[in-house]
Amino acid sequence: MHRCDACGACLMRSILSFGDIKRGEFHAMLDNAKQLKSAIKSGRHLRILEGRVVGLLFEKPSTRTRTSFETAVIRLGGSPIYMAESELQLTRGELVKDTARVLGGYLDAIVARVHTHDTVVQLAEWSGKPVINGLSDLEHPTQLVSDMLTIYEIKKRIKGLNIVYVGDGDNVANSLLLAAATVGANATIACPRGYEPNADIMLKAMKIADKTGSVISVINNPEKAAVDADVLYTDVWVSMGEESERKKRMNAFKGFQINSKLLSLAKKDAVVMHCLPAHRGLEITDEVIESKQSIVWQQAENKLYGAAAVLDFAINGKLKVRQ
Repeated sequence: MHRCDACGACLMRSILSFGDIKRGEFHAMLDNAKQLKSAIKSGRHLRILEGRVVGLLFEKPSTRTRTSFETAVIRLGGSPIYMAESELQLTRGELVKDTARVLGGYLDAIVARVHTHDTVVQLAEWSGKPVINGLSDLEHPTQLVSDMLTIYEIKKRIKGLNIVYVGDGDNVANSLLLAAATVGANATIACPRGYEPNADIMLKAMKIADKTGSVISVINNPEKAAVDADVLYTDVWVSMGEESERKKRMNAFKGFQINSKLLSLAKKDAVVMHCLPAHRGLEITDEVIESKQSIVWQQAENKLYGAAAVLDFAINGKLKVRQ
């Protein structure tokens, strides 16, 4: 937690993990995201980040995360600066903590999309400014903010829903476990053996679930997992940086595809989600992603409003928190 240099009054927060967001804070964040969505879509000129400069430090390619955060900063009245890895001295050996201290003197906040989670940890530790994890090898917390907003819009509730994630127990799956536990939804990760979510995050999610009443589980049978699902969610089988494992992963993930047969096992009103980009014919079929049960495009659009709510929370820290 950092104190604002301008006035010292408001608390600014880094969001490196979904676990950094408390239950009451997250409900308030969702409420704020809904209000910001309405305001932005109506064309209102917002001044929430007026005078603020937000750096977007991206070591990995991005379509949705970059565009949504960059647009959100502008829509909220702030100024974004995009910093690609190839344009920074990090590629020539400068230490992360040195880069962080310099950027902390220029910027009001940093959104970072990085190869290793330790980078966002160091950025937060040394910059003195709020750092938002826009994806690391461990988590993708901002993705789940917009995901939960989307589920709420469609289902009118989140608590008690059965969310089933089919595929790799990757960064998205890790954040999903924490998010579901936080809001009291049931989360099942269906993945091949050896591709389970991070053990420490799993343990943390289960501890949170004990307090919220959600059920957290990991199984290796996608058909069993899909029964009675309210939401079926998937992600790519081969994430950025795992290209050398492609052949091995293609074999391991056979059968872990969201297709019409798997969808038929879920509830009749079940919806399908994918954080994109999608490799049609692998983790999801074209038929399903283009079906009436797919909410993928609403999910993608909501990354803008989730990003706006996260920025407001991290930089301004002025949410009316539910108890």
